[in-house]
Amino acid sequence: MTTSTQARTQGLARDPQQLRHRMPAGRWARELGWRHLVGVVAILFAVFPIVYVVSASLSSTGTLTGSNELFADVSGANYAALGATRFWTWMGNTLVIGVATALGTVLMGAAAAYAFSRFRFAGRRPGLTALLIIQMFPQMLAFVAIFLLLISLGEVVPALGLNSKLALICVYLGGALGVNTFLMYGFFNTVPRELDEAAKIDGATHAQTYWTIILRLVTPILAVVALLSFISTFGEFIIARVVLQSESNWTLAVGLYGWVSSLLEANWGLFAAGAVLSAIPVLALFLFLQKYIVGGLTAGSVKG
Repeated sequence: MTTSTQARTQGLARDPQQLRHRMPAGRWARELGWRHLVGVVAILFAVFPIVYVVSASLSSTGTLTGSNELFADVSGANYAALGATRFWTWMGNTLVIGVATALGTVLMGAAAAYAFSRFRFAGRRPGLTALLIIQMFPQMLAFVAIFLLLISLGEVVPALGLNSKLALICVYLGGALGVNTFLMYGFFNTVPRELDEAAKIDGATHAQTYWTIILRLVTPILAVVALLSFISTFGEFIIARVVLQSESNWTLAVGLYGWVSSLLEANWGLFAAGAVLSAIPVLALFLFLQKYIVGGLTAGSVKG
């Protein structure tokens, strides 16, 4: 009996391979082959611009047209030249603004989502609807109003006027609610209310329940919101260009645009080198938060 069982097990293990080898080429192409082809085309479509920009950053000609032949001229001159510019100052400004905005967005959005999810109060549904409607209009549409508001506010509180990184962070946080609150609101609703009731029976306050239990269970959505907020802030240009006036306060998006805004003096090689380096923080943050996005819910349930 043991021998026959092992034989059947080995036969079942070989069956998928035998079926794959016996499948006619035409059928394989119709059922599986086209998927591989679509995947390869999608990868090439996504990777080629990246390879092109990396090639341009390693070209000493300083143009994009001269780098059509990929990696024909490999040089680190563009990266070395970044040290003589304000690139690293812009990088620091962008990281400070991006991290502060991401943290503020997560804290504000999570608090609002928790309130809408757990409490019942007058104006709850109209408030959710108002947040959704307001977010239908991009924040950049109000850049004229933001400009005039910061001029007036700067006369009273200079730290919150034009050319202030703190003012730019406040402007970004002003549009932090809305879609982010809706994303978190849906996720908060998946957390059983029995946990809140059990914590309340044990003597925990709403604040203790929120900070020690709920936030651990919603770690995935917090990571997603933080990542999306950081990415959108990192590459935002219009409002940053309106608010930040001096070159020392510029972000990467504003500073890199300044290098190629003049057609006669555009240095695309320097721009490409800066673009490659500016992608590293976003990539690093994504890789860091990936484990929280994938396993955060399970880890939070165990800890809770």
